[in-house]
Amino acid sequence: MRPDTPAAHATEAERLLRTAAQYPGDREPLFLRAAAHLELAGDRQAATTLYDTLLSSATTDPLLIRAFKAANLWEYGHEAEARAIIDGIRSARPADAAPWEIAAETLETHDELEAAEQTLTEAAELLVTPAELPHATQSLLTTRHRVRRMLALDHDDWDDRADRLHTGKVPLDELHDPKRLWSLGSSDPAELQAEIARLRSELGTYRTALSRPFPVAVLHWPEPELDELLAAYPELEAEYPTYRAHLTDIEASLRELAQAGTPNLGIVRATVPSYEAFAASESTHPSNADVLPQYATTLAARGRATTWPPAWTDLCWCGSDRTYGECHGAE
Repeated sequence: MRPDTPAAHATEAERLLRTAAQYPGDREPLFLRAAAHLELAGDRQAATTLYDTLLSSATTDPLLIRAFKAANLWEYGHEAEARAIIDGIRSARPADAAPWEIAAETLETHDELEAAEQTLTEAAELLVTPAELPHATQSLLTTRHRVRRMLALDHDDWDDRADRLHTGKVPLDELHDPKRLWSLGSSDPAELQAEIARLRSELGTYRTALSRPFPVAVLHWPEPELDELLAAYPELEAEYPTYRAHLTDIEASLRELAQAGTPNLGIVRATVPSYEAFAASESTHPSNADVLPQYATTLAARGRATTWPPAWTDLCWCGSDRTYGECHGAE
């Protein structure tokens, strides 16, 4: 059995829990490792139960555990609870960088880039001093640098400090550049070596994303995002003449795919910042409609898709606050 299969992760979680029962003094780190394996095994509810068990007893770092719990909850559909936990972490202003960074990365994962940047900036204001920074705070500055590059924000003093602290061969500006200035087709050995180094640094993320099965996904632009998209790129109005037509087209496309026997259908929520970054990574302009299906597939590969159709009595995928049966399921 490969060590990264869901069954192997479930087995490892069981082993860690047995060890925790034998060595109660090490219970907290063992439970956290077991919860991580349960998440990788797909048993996110069991992972949440472990986090709750730790939070119900004396823990050394309850805010860190809450941050892990929020990340896990959001991944299996409990967005409102996850947001509430993240807001609580920000209000508590932890003196350690790890809860801040996990909360911000959760927001970033779900395309909440502005909120992630605000969270990391709040943390930097609290934790960054002129003295030598601990590794966790250096990591937080690096994460903030990445998010700000995705938002196309100008460098500030903390970005400059993150650059100075970075020890890798590839500078942070290149490592975090969504426009991917390096070309794999280059004949320059130095450029090729730099591209190989950058790809290696991203390998862990891509390996995790691409190892997951993902659905055939259709893009859903929430109305404010669609308005922003069309204001910036009016060339896409042919794809999205109105918001109502966009919603109707999503449901019709998915029903057509279902009738043709296509399995594993889903919907992915699109945002303008992540779409612009993706278009830049493909060396094309966001006004190019041909990149839209690739963007949807990439989001689905990263686990962002919501299964379609929802249950008849579940809230509709469009965000109308009506059940699917009363909304697009009734059409």
